[in-house]
Amino acid sequence: MKITAGKALLASCALALAAGAVTLVASAQQPASQDTIIHAGRVLAEPASGQVLTQQTILVRNGRIVSIANGYSRVPSGAKLVDLKNSFVLPGLIDSHVHITSEQGPSARLDEFIKTSADQAIDGAGYAMKTLEAGFTTVADLGADANAILALRNGIAKGVIGGPRIITSAGAISVHGGHGDANGMPRDMALMLRSPGVCSGADDCARAVRERVRDGADIIKITATGGVLSNTAAGLGQQFTDAELAAIVQAAHAMGRKVTAHAHGVDGINSFLKAGGDSIEHGTYANAESAELYKKNGAYLVPTLLAGDFVAREAKRPNTFLQPAQAAKALEAGPKMQDMLRRMHAAGVKIAFGTDTGVSAHGDNGQEFALMVGAGMTPLQTIQAATVNAADHFSLTAEIGSITAGKSADIIAVNGDPLTNIRELESVDFVMAKGKVYKQ
Repeated sequence: MKITAGKALLASCALALAAGAVTLVASAQQPASQDTIIHAGRVLAEPASGQVLTQQTILVRNGRIVSIANGYSRVPSGAKLVDLKNSFVLPGLIDSHVHITSEQGPSARLDEFIKTSADQAIDGAGYAMKTLEAGFTTVADLGADANAILALRNGIAKGVIGGPRIITSAGAISVHGGHGDANGMPRDMALMLRSPGVCSGADDCARAVRERVRDGADIIKITATGGVLSNTAAGLGQQFTDAELAAIVQAAHAMGRKVTAHAHGVDGINSFLKAGGDSIEHGTYANAESAELYKKNGAYLVPTLLAGDFVAREAKRPNTFLQPAQAAKALEAGPKMQDMLRRMHAAGVKIAFGTDTGVSAHGDNGQEFALMVGAGMTPLQTIQAATVNAADHFSLTAEIGSITAGKSADIIAVNGDPLTNIRELESVDFVMAKGKVYKQ
């Protein structure tokens, strides 16, 4: 159809007027911002310093921290006051490893067959609120169904539903027949349930990385070794070849993504770190060479002691829901994880807090802290792992990890002092995420 210059001009003007009208309507509907004033009795605002401030006023506006100042300031007209004068205030916690759309239990195997992506997203919305109310305002989901987790991540980011900020791998990259593939079922079913992240050969594994990025992954997660909960007696050693690991890391870094590896066996840990990997999840059989490779790469260890503790206890139950291959690996690996963290921490490896929650129950994430203290870390060091270290791990230091002007208003509080009793963080009393109070 031919359009004259005059008609084109009229159409352009009409569009401009319409856009202006939409803007005016949106502006009219936009609520005026309301300042929130927090009067905090004790504040660990900068966990890196370890300094506890007293009698502080935190000003929050439009979801961000505007200032933190000495003394209890006057509350301006129209502002909302949050009285935490009798509380210990900290930055929102960060869990670097969760599976937020599922939870292990007697029905877990059946759920693989009957739950759709939509079902998993709905489950995830419930688990997300449990996680947020436990004080975790940011989590990294490493391995959920891509459609489910991306819908949940985006819904929370838009404010449609409540929950922690989600960083996601949009699935995982695994080898055929290895941890992360569809195991323990007939071949025809496995082919239907197999993730597109399953690959063999360097080129195919690079393809899998690129597809995860295309789908919306914030980070790449791979299964470098066998895993406890994969229903196959394939051990806990290295499963990718060195060439495949190198191709994965190169492809991810070329597209601006870090790579983290589920890894238990020392061969898989060290091969992945030699390939330039950025972090290790679990790290059960790490040795002295592993510690040196961590430090050479500047890589983080995410120890997930809670998962190891949970599966080891579950495997000993007379009526455990674990399958025989799973129970055997749980009894082998679980009890070794705390000692591994003790050795890696003593060697100076960087630690980021992570639980693998979804193996254990959502909302119990805070139980990881006491296990880390049991491995020789101080309470402050575990809090640093769950704030400034985890923020650095995800390149989000400018956004989260401390109560600092300009950062997201992710703030929690407990009644007691977690620096003297770390179990205080197992029962968080106040939660604010992006300036909105979710628990008080």
